[in-house]
Amino acid sequence: MKKTLLAATAATALMASMANAQNIGVSMALFDDNFLTVLRNGMIEMAAEMDGVTLQVEDAQNDVARQLDQINNFVASGVDAIIVNPVDTAATEAMSNAAASGGVPLVYVNRQPVNVDTLPDNQAFVASNEIESGTLAAFEACKLLRAEGKGEGANIYILMGELSNQAAVQRTKDFDDILGIDMCNFMNVVDRQTANWSRDQAQDMMTNWLSSGEPFDAVLSNNDEMAIGAIQAMKSAGISMADVIVTGVDATQDALAAMQSGDLDVTVFQNAAGQGAGALQAALDLAAGNPVASKVYIPFELVTPQNVADYLSAN
Repeated sequence: MKKTLLAATAATALMASMANAQNIGVSMALFDDNFLTVLRNGMIEMAAEMDGVTLQVEDAQNDVARQLDQINNFVASGVDAIIVNPVDTAATEAMSNAAASGGVPLVYVNRQPVNVDTLPDNQAFVASNEIESGTLAAFEACKLLRAEGKGEGANIYILMGELSNQAAVQRTKDFDDILGIDMCNFMNVVDRQTANWSRDQAQDMMTNWLSSGEPFDAVLSNNDEMAIGAIQAMKSAGISMADVIVTGVDATQDALAAMQSGDLDVTVFQNAAGQGAGALQAALDLAAGNPVASKVYIPFELVTPQNVADYLSAN
């Protein structure tokens, strides 16, 4: 079904783009990120199937100033539209202003801009609704812990992404909202720390937590990379993954492999290629003067060992 939807999206974009050649500038927060790589490749592959659509893709290297320079350069070079995966979602007003002052349509992808509710008419946001992501993961962890007979009390750790990133803030809030409902308020947060979406930083953080000797039952992570880092630390310490619930978000290939190995219990599929294709379609539509909703959401989907096979080739 997902492949069919993507194919339909690509076909629509192909027809829309044939009349006029389009040059689209793309600024990605970071090339060295598994999920963002899939998203970027989704745009590149879709553009490659079109006549007259050219992408100029830049790596902001997690530097806000560099990203703003890239946007200004795109405007100055006369691109038809800009796609931005923001380094810092709190810095997007300056990016919107830069594009708007040059009359260039702009589409934010994956990371919600701080000004999402006040975007100019020729700007849009394409992503998945983060209210769903952390909610699905945390509620599944709650059910799994209850099924293990820990409904009277369970200790958990929370690994957060970059605190300047709206997705990290929202996913953590999702966790807290689930922990606040009657069914799941038995879950006690021992500690929460940021590992900045990084596998290595999460491994170091989990190692530090393990050194405290505090008993725990689950690790809830804002993304798969941090979940995998935590798993590596626990396995290095001789902890059986059958004794700990670990959740992530994104359903990356590494995460799905970890799930098949019995290490990761829960992840949430975020359609990276679909977001990339959706962002490119929105950029082409805006460049052509066609109406585009200010918020375009692609649904999250819960992934567990029971349905993991359905997602092995998705991201």
